[in-house]
Amino acid sequence: MGELRFVRMGFGDEAVDYQVAWDEQRRVHAARFADEVPDTVILLEHPPVYTAGRRTEDSERPLDGTPVIDVDRGGKITWHGPGQLVGYPIQKLPRPVDVVAHVRRLEEALIRTCTEFGLETTRVEGRSGVWVLGDPVEQRPSLGGLSLDFDPRLQDEEFDPRLNGPEYAPSNAGQRREDRKIAAIGIRVAKGVTMHGFALNVNPDNKWFDKIIPCGIRDAGVASLANELGRDVTIEEVLPVVERHLEDVLENADLRPRVVEKAPVAVTTSGV
Repeated sequence: MGELRFVRMGFGDEAVDYQVAWDEQRRVHAARFADEVPDTVILLEHPPVYTAGRRTEDSERPLDGTPVIDVDRGGKITWHGPGQLVGYPIQKLPRPVDVVAHVRRLEEALIRTCTEFGLETTRVEGRSGVWVLGDPVEQRPSLGGLSLDFDPRLQDEEFDPRLNGPEYAPSNAGQRREDRKIAAIGIRVAKGVTMHGFALNVNPDNKWFDKIIPCGIRDAGVASLANELGRDVTIEEVLPVVERHLEDVLENADLRPRVVEKAPVAVTTSGV
């Protein structure tokens, strides 16, 4: 891949309104498609906001009517806000686009970032993003004094943690020693150019996630670098590390079009 530029759009007191950032993404997307700019990664913080991808169900939104911005990325509902480093890589990829490979590259850069800070993270089969793995189920503490055999989440596919107290809240998944997501990924590809991207929880107030079903996942929670490491970690510390690993992974990627398998040609014969 060629040149990769980083644009630090705004952090802290200069956090960028989601709609403003979305408009800027579309502007850069159009410029990248026209080859007027190189591949670009926009990095920023947002003021608190919930955004819903195209697959979000009504039952996953805030119960109290908190506003949600519906966006054109993949994935489901999530939260953005202070203490979360958001990145929007706008890249031109060869067609047919290999979306999964793009997501895996973003995951890899974030996994390397967490490793550099001393936190082991990984991927989870069938679930995008970067995860801190919990203990095996049989080793986890019981909830509310109940054994795991009576955990309502095992019996009710529509169990709603928002209605069942803090012991089930996504923000408390670490205390429950369950799998928890530290970085979410949701993208869109239009005209062969990517949009949207990742959100890495550095030191946010993860209670914001308790109003929703984060990413539509009911049996896991959310994590942050600060909580997992047990110390203060700042966006300022993490920003150059993320940039370095994104640069290494994305610039050295061997970009190839997705392999399209041709359907076998049916052969028919007729009797003589």
